[in-house]
Amino acid sequence: MPLKVYRLRRILAATAVILTLVVAGMYFYARSKATNVLNTIPGKIGYDIKQTAKGFQFSKSDGKRTLFTVEASDIKEFKLNGKAELHNVNIVLYGRDSSRYDQIYGDDFAFNQKTGDVSAMGDVQIDLVANPAGIVSPDQSTPKELKNPIHLKTRDLVFNKDSGNASTNARVEFQTPQAKGWAVGVQYSGKTNVLTLASQIHLELTGAHPAIIDAEHGTLTNDPREIVLDHPHLEQQTGTVRADRATFYLSQQNHVDRVLVEGNISTTAHGASTSPARKEQPSEIQSHADQAEFLFVPGEDVLRTAIMSGHVHVEETGAQTLVGDAGRMVFDFAGQSELRRVHAVDAVRLRETKSTSQRNTSIASSPQDFELTAPAIDFTVAHGNTLKHAETQGAAQITIAQTQDLATTKAAPQPQQTIVTAAKFHGEFSDAGGHHHLASVHGSPDARIVNAVAGKADRVSTSESVDAVFLPQGGIDSVTQSGNVAYVDGQDPATRMQAWAKSARYTPSDQMLVLTGNPRIANGGMETTSTRIRINRASGEAVAEGDVKSTYSDIKEQPNGALLASASPIHVTAQSMTARNSGTALYSGKARLWQDANVIEAPSIQFDRDHRSVTAQGTTMQPVQTMVAEPIKSGAAGAESAAVPGPISITGLKLTYADSERKAHYEGGVVAKGLAFTASATTVDAFLVAHSQASANKTVAGPGQLDRMVAQGNVLIQQTNRRAEGQKLVYTAADDKFVLTGGPPSIFDAEHGKITGVSLTFFRRDDRVLVEGEASSPVVTTTRVAR
Repeated sequence: MPLKVYRLRRILAATAVILTLVVAGMYFYARSKATNVLNTIPGKIGYDIKQTAKGFQFSKSDGKRTLFTVEASDIKEFKLNGKAELHNVNIVLYGRDSSRYDQIYGDDFAFNQKTGDVSAMGDVQIDLVANPAGIVSPDQSTPKELKNPIHLKTRDLVFNKDSGNASTNARVEFQTPQAKGWAVGVQYSGKTNVLTLASQIHLELTGAHPAIIDAEHGTLTNDPREIVLDHPHLEQQTGTVRADRATFYLSQQNHVDRVLVEGNISTTAHGASTSPARKEQPSEIQSHADQAEFLFVPGEDVLRTAIMSGHVHVEETGAQTLVGDAGRMVFDFAGQSELRRVHAVDAVRLRETKSTSQRNTSIASSPQDFELTAPAIDFTVAHGNTLKHAETQGAAQITIAQTQDLATTKAAPQPQQTIVTAAKFHGEFSDAGGHHHLASVHGSPDARIVNAVAGKADRVSTSESVDAVFLPQGGIDSVTQSGNVAYVDGQDPATRMQAWAKSARYTPSDQMLVLTGNPRIANGGMETTSTRIRINRASGEAVAEGDVKSTYSDIKEQPNGALLASASPIHVTAQSMTARNSGTALYSGKARLWQDANVIEAPSIQFDRDHRSVTAQGTTMQPVQTMVAEPIKSGAAGAESAAVPGPISITGLKLTYADSERKAHYEGGVVAKGLAFTASATTVDAFLVAHSQASANKTVAGPGQLDRMVAQGNVLIQQTNRRAEGQKLVYTAADDKFVLTGGPPSIFDAEHGKITGVSLTFFRRDDRVLVEGEASSPVVTTTRVAR
């Protein structure tokens, strides 16, 4: 903080020294009384030396108590020049209530009767001592002990008995148990009782925290009892304080009741490096204000309250820069001037920025600039100088500023802001290597986090409360929202992402929001639940982890589609999911996607909601698997066959499907298994019947209907009694017909042997085989002969 307790104590000590100059005015008063003694001398003297007196003493009283006494070893008056000399003079001032025992003494004084001037010829010593016991003691009693005397020394002091004015251009030195110093030139006005320190005021404070106070000019008045210093400057090892003017308001007992500092107040405090081993730059605290006021416990010289007002600005530099601004700051003290509480009001702003070297690091490892604003903030201080707690009053907000990582974008980085608001914030401070920093903040109720990027919709999350954790090196580590967390990215309804959970944790370094506690996310008609959901608030990408369940409910019927063409919801389960604003989602870990009876299973499935397309990726141990149905066959008389064909299971390493094309493309070790046949190939394209046609055939409740299947590359067909090989297979589901070409194709069964030709056509439900050949490739039949 800009006002350390030890600084205020130094100012108080300086005040005590300045008070000694007020008492110096009493000296001039005593000298004016002494002139009454000199005025009685001319009537008693001779021609040259009218009279010589040894052991001269003169007292003045008010009828009850002695006000002062003047003693001198001898007095000489000269008739020719009208002057008198006093030697070895000692003046004691008791005060009107006998509560003082101030002494003024010197070797030689001169009195000029013509001018009325009383001049000290040489040094003058002044000792200022309080004597509270003198009120109840006998008149002119000497104190039992002289406690904390204030000693002043000057020379060539001139006092005029007629005007009551006194002055010297010489240096005035003063010394107390706590301080010593000097000023050059003193003027005292007898009519106004104003003591003026002309120039070069210098105070040296001693003790555990030595300091020096300099001022250009000073005045001391009795009514009102004030000390005014022009352009005071306090300097000590740990920092400096400057201002245009400082006014000390005194009680009748010369205690400081109030100090008012005005105009261009600035302080500088130097701190040690937070980590000497790392050779960090030592911190420096600077503060500015238009006015500062210090209030003290009456009669005790103990600071009670300090008030800084008018554009209060505090700035700490070092590894990070911490800046505070307010219209007014009130510092409350307890005990022996120990700071306990700070109340900042009027547009309070506390912000922290990272250094230039930190800005050159990546976002993931560097702190962010942040700012805390509120109408008012109350700070609690421990041990007089350690910030412990802060509490905001009124609507408050935390603003986190950062730029996008250049490593993740080729375009120029865009400035981003994260704004955290709540009805009230409670902050806790910590000490990291001697550097006090904000460690955590709790905000409630009505917590809200807004991510703002120019030209983009705001991303907003709300909750009952929010907790922010700050990094020791500056910036925010994480922000956690709790209780009825809700998130929305502000996009159009068709692509808008929303999320709900019991708790959410946001890390500004990567702009990741992690939802836990029954998290649920909705995006363009898709709703997902899981154990945990992570949302990148910069890109809008969402990742769900653990027991993922998605439902796409905003589905319209597509008559020209097939596998995913109905208006029924599409469901997906997996171990994890990554969703993007483009409408695509990648499901991983035992992924299963289905609509009605159409099912796709694979280790990973990428689903495009807008185009109803699927890319599924499998492995050798866990291939992609789908089911398609064969159409119902008609009998010879045109009636439907009583036997309904079973579905065909197709597996492979990869599946690509687009509902608009009604084609499922399989790659890598593809195997199709149907009723009484198994076919394998390198690739398979399954063409499906349009949804409208399947509906007319009354088979919508089953899997998508297969129209035809084209297999290529190392085709192998196996049936109960025969096997066929070739390079290309076209299977037509309506008539159970297989057409095999390339290789050349061949078919083998136990009864007919092996048949090879250019094209082989055979049917699943009978033993017919149609073989076609060419002149260059005649049909060959090989029959096994038993011996």
